Amino acid sequence: MGVAFGDTLPYAIGIAVSPVPIIAVILMLFSAKARENGPAFMAGWVVGVFTLTLVVALVSDGAGADTDEGTFDLVNWLKVLLGAALLFLAARQWQSRPAHGETPEMPKWMQTIDTFTPGKALGMGVLLSSVNPKNLLLAVGAGAAMGQLGLSTGETVGSVLMFTIVASLTIAGPVTYYLVGGESAKKTLDDMKTWLMQNNATVMTVLLLVIGVALAGDGISGLSL
Repeated sequence: MGVAFGDTLPYAIGIAVSPVPIIAVILMLFSAKARENGPAFMAGWVVGVFTLTLVVALVSDGAGADTDEGTFDLVNWLKVLLGAALLFLAARQWQSRPAHGETPEMPKWMQTIDTFTPGKALGMGVLLSSVNPKNLLLAVGAGAAMGQLGLSTGETVGSVLMFTIVASLTIAGPVTYYLVGGESAKKTLDDMKTWLMQNNATVMTVLLLVIGVALAGDGISGLSL
């Protein structure tokens, strides 16, 4: 499990550093149903990351990614393709960055967060954690990497759980801070939201570039064995 944790830690950090979902959960903490919607969004996030990563890990392991040479190579090609996809997303993020001094526009769905029910917040957490292109690619990459290690089912579940905990820290952190700090936490959270909105494209570009290169390099290294 220790090896799995070390191998997939960059992917978990990549999922955790997701400005848009962090902004979304902070906005929910400013809404009328903050104490219901914040934890609901967090629960959806955890379920989305855990389920997707576990399914990919179990499928990869079941296909013999740790013993079958053909499957092992297939997983490494998948890593190369995922890395290339992340590099493409990095380029898109850089091109979409706001001009200096320009205030980025929030997605339209964010403007309706104040009307969310706990059920909708839960669903949005699942979508942003697992269907979001960047997080989808990273969770698939992490699951595929675990599938190559020949772990038992229990070890796989434990590794995915640790992966999910790290990947969820930046969502659970604001929710916990608000529940503990209440109104006094709002100023800090508001400052965090403002900074993330202004620097979202830059943060995402650097993150996707670094992880994309690492993922593609890992796949190429595996293919050369």
